Amino acid sequence: MTNAELVSRSEFHPWGRHSDALSGVTLFCDFDGPIMDVSERYYHTYCLGLTDTQRHYHSLGQPLQLAPLSQEQFWRMKQDRTPDTEIAMRSGLEPSQVSWFLKRVKHIVNQDTLLAQDRLQAGVIWALHLLHSHGARLVLVTLRQRDQVKQILNQHHLNHLFAAVWGAGDRDAAYNNHAQHKADLLRQAIAHSLQVGYSANRAYMIGDTEADIIAGQTHGISTFAVTCGIRSRSYLEQFEPTHIHSDLLTIAHQLLNCPALDYRA
Repeated sequence: MTNAELVSRSEFHPWGRHSDALSGVTLFCDFDGPIMDVSERYYHTYCLGLTDTQRHYHSLGQPLQLAPLSQEQFWRMKQDRTPDTEIAMRSGLEPSQVSWFLKRVKHIVNQDTLLAQDRLQAGVIWALHLLHSHGARLVLVTLRQRDQVKQILNQHHLNHLFAAVWGAGDRDAAYNNHAQHKADLLRQAIAHSLQVGYSANRAYMIGDTEADIIAGQTHGISTFAVTCGIRSRSYLEQFEPTHIHSDLLTIAHQLLNCPALDYRA
């Protein structure tokens, strides 16, 4: 990095220049998608699920000839909300074998060795500090378990940036991604915000799936959809979010009405 780049970055260092531009604004934000990139975990879970399924049926005297999707193919299908049953059959499984495969995927997707493959989205640390330093109240509303999320935040030294974390009690809730479950969590989070003096009129829901958009719409708050997660822009557009952006950093720039400078490096 050159001296000029160092000077440029220091001049715009967001947590070195505080303001109240977003004071009174509450940003309810999903965890997987806007903050965490789960694509590696989901793809490797899919691959392991196929391997285990092949081994299971081989033990029954039924050898399988599978054709695993590439990571790019798999993720494109997930983003387009292709049913898991179709993904399984595109990979060479017969309809009678799909159920065993899907149960296996659900069983292993939250194992620690696979969870360790999750990574922070590019630019998200900068985005969170930028929003926090300008007065936004950040609240996580996630279908992951709360303790699991708190542990990850602590690992990345981000815990202090969030006013609250609303999580699910069910370990499988995030993978199932039920819209009603997300709406119920958001209702509790909004109610708590009102109790501590924040207005729902200056609140936003940020997420990468239809569950996040529907939850925000259900409770009458503006929604930001991000395309860096598990749903494509074309799929998200069907649910008519208030705004669609590529990632959390772009949202931060819009809220602050500042140029979309690239601090991902």
